[in-house]
Amino acid sequence: MTIRDEIRDLARKYAIDLKTKVETRVEQMKADDTSHYLIYRVLGITDREGQLIDVYQNKGRFLYKYAGSFLEDAAKRCFKEKYPQSQSHRVPNTEGRRPRTFEIDCAVDMDAIEIKWRDATTDGDHITKEHTRLNAIKNAGFHPIRVMFYYPNREQAIRIQQTLQTLYEGLHGEYHYGDSAWAFVESRTGVDLKSILHELAEENTQRNGN
Repeated sequence: MTIRDEIRDLARKYAIDLKTKVETRVEQMKADDTSHYLIYRVLGITDREGQLIDVYQNKGRFLYKYAGSFLEDAAKRCFKEKYPQSQSHRVPNTEGRRPRTFEIDCAVDMDAIEIKWRDATTDGDHITKEHTRLNAIKNAGFHPIRVMFYYPNREQAIRIQQTLQTLYEGLHGEYHYGDSAWAFVESRTGVDLKSILHELAEENTQRNGN
């Protein structure tokens, strides 16, 4: 099986799981208490609008989770195709007691590759936690690399990412996002992941008649 076929099968599995999760949740919501719609109406939102908002809020939560997990999984498989020995790896936390270890998403030789589909966090504590994780990875002898395919849009989230980029560069690591992230995966693995995903998206568009 080619890596293209493997990613296609992976996408199909995630799509089926996502559809099942969403349908189950929507069915469960039919029995939900909707007394909070009173507040919606006070704020000018009709019961029908409120119902749609609640449904799509739940759908969105599942979609973001599955979209991220799928893309991160697909990227790891690209590295696995090129480097069969690549795998997740845990290093001891040399900076504190908790957590006891930190996980490297994809360890390729001594490169510790952190793979994110996007990171829209605005939590300042995220910087401290990531700094601790990076130091532990560096202390274990690894070269830290961050690969994030989609950059956040909000100002606070962007500032967090800029700080993280400074942390990576300060430890002589690498920070790739957007086009640089896709290019990094292709240059290291020989797999044009973005083109494969475009093909799969087009297949679904034609199949669904959209």
